[in-house]
Amino acid sequence: MRQFGELEAVIMDRLWERGRPALVREIVEDMRPDRPLAYTTVMTVMENLYRKGWLRRHRDGRAWRYEPTGSRSGYTAALMSDALATSADRRTALAHFVLQMSPHDAELLRQALDQARPPEAGGTR
Repeated sequence: MRQFGELEAVIMDRLWERGRPALVREIVEDMRPDRPLAYTTVMTVMENLYRKGWLRRHRDGRAWRYEPTGSRSGYTAALMSDALATSADRRTALAHFVLQMSPHDAELLRQALDQARPPEAGGTR
């Protein structure tokens, strides 16, 4: 999986933050204070994200309303998985990754691993 380009990432962030489908015009207006872009530029990038499977769309009059097909956390997890797949020694790569974590992130990882473990025999964790 390829990482988003700069403008793709900005648009996806805006859509994830919104939490609801948006018209191209709404995204352009959202971005205008920080980054004035032409409507056609944003429309083209959103169309590309749709064709790549990152957005779904439905008609709203003559326009399209777009929304992400997956979550931001799912995208992040896929990037992490792809990065790990580049290593011939996954154990060492994971060890280096964990050693670079803050104590807070290490605790979050511990919690995620505890939740991912199947229940032990007898019904206790």
